[in-house]
Amino acid sequence: MKILAKLMVATSLLATPAIAADDPRVTAEIVALARSQWASEAAGQSAEQQMASVADDYTEFNGDYPTRIDGKAMATRMAEVPPYQKSVFADMQNAKVQTYGDTAILTYNYAGITRGADGKTNPSVAKSTRVYVKQGGQWKLVHANFAPVPGADN
Repeated sequence: MKILAKLMVATSLLATPAIAADDPRVTAEIVALARSQWASEAAGQSAEQQMASVADDYTEFNGDYPTRIDGKAMATRMAEVPPYQKSVFADMQNAKVQTYGDTAILTYNYAGITRGADGKTNPSVAKSTRVYVKQGGQWKLVHANFAPVPGADN
């Protein structure tokens, strides 16, 4: 009978839906990590500095490549290539952080401005998702999806 009771408790725990915690401290930490990555890029810091909060097994989808980018090493090598366009302004709009224990999901609309090698500026917009996991007491970016906005000229 005790085994049956334990099995029923375990089954009910598995059936309990995950509900995001509203933790303002975690929200502030996660938003700050994304903003610091942008600031590092805008300041022209090294690719390694730009990727400081990225996990080794990082993955990414974005509108520039048809396949997933796998690993921090690949993402860092790509960030080492001098960009044709440089970000001169970045803003995070409609930010929302959903926290599930040691996992935090940041979603937002990205609104930025880039300056090309020709000196011309262009708007840059995206629908963005970043997934962070707490590893060794620190939040690490494990996955990102930067989706283009249909109809926008990026």
